[in-house]
Amino acid sequence: MSSCHQRPPLAKPKWLRRSLPSGPQYEQLRRLLRDHSLTTVCQEAKCPNQFECYGQGTATFMILGERCTRNCRFCAVQTVPLGPPDPEEPQRVAEAVALLGLRYAVVTSVTRDDLDDGGASLFAATIEAIRQRSPSTLVEVLIPDLQGDEAALATVLAALPDVLNHNIETVPRLYPRVRPQADYRRSLALLRRVKESHPQIPTKSGMMLGLGESEAELRCAWQDLVDARCDILTMGQYLQPSHEHLPVERFVPPEEFADLAATAGRLGFAGVAAGPFVRSSYQAEALFRQARRRLAG
Repeated sequence: MSSCHQRPPLAKPKWLRRSLPSGPQYEQLRRLLRDHSLTTVCQEAKCPNQFECYGQGTATFMILGERCTRNCRFCAVQTVPLGPPDPEEPQRVAEAVALLGLRYAVVTSVTRDDLDDGGASLFAATIEAIRQRSPSTLVEVLIPDLQGDEAALATVLAALPDVLNHNIETVPRLYPRVRPQADYRRSLALLRRVKESHPQIPTKSGMMLGLGESEAELRCAWQDLVDARCDILTMGQYLQPSHEHLPVERFVPPEEFADLAATAGRLGFAGVAAGPFVRSSYQAEALFRQARRRLAG
């Protein structure tokens, strides 16, 4: 049995307590997602912000199914995809965005290494479907690494998302333990290629804290992102989805997150969000608009 099953979990501190979902907007969105057979990463990844976001009438749509080809040890999404992608999914997402009247839509996916293009064509189709139904809606995509396939990345970029997000998740030393099927340098290369081919598209990346990383390692990773011309950085607390996943090594206090955000911000990011509940798509519109103002200035 691995060591992650032997140590009792750390007790959650008071700042990580959240209230249960409620309110008419939360129920409306939950019904809409069910009626349109849509999946959100909020539910699948057990995001701690789903109640707040649902209550505000927003969600991050997850395409390409509910199961992943990879088995990252921090992630609650189930593994082993079942069947090909649904070609009607982009239209269903677009319809939901229109019905909700979203100004800002976030689209992510499981990783589909079993597909020739990693699902890039469905990302592009979803962006285009949203734009056809809701021309004024901004669209952010949070994509997997596409196994470093430059043609697949070009397919996504050809649809001109308003933000392209790809998470490095953690520091390189922890990759073998945290996400053994991913590659730190490949993720940095993806972000760099976006700016080389489409410099006008803001790029974004996110990290989880509390997995055993040091502040020195964080600083090195931030600098790597800045060198790759990444514009926006998010940092949040890792939370163990189940006893089968990696344990939390440390709960980072909110005031320390604030200090880390200030330090990272001085490196040159146009936008930084950090806090225990911050996730890649948390308050994504506000962070995008803040970064755009700084980039324009």
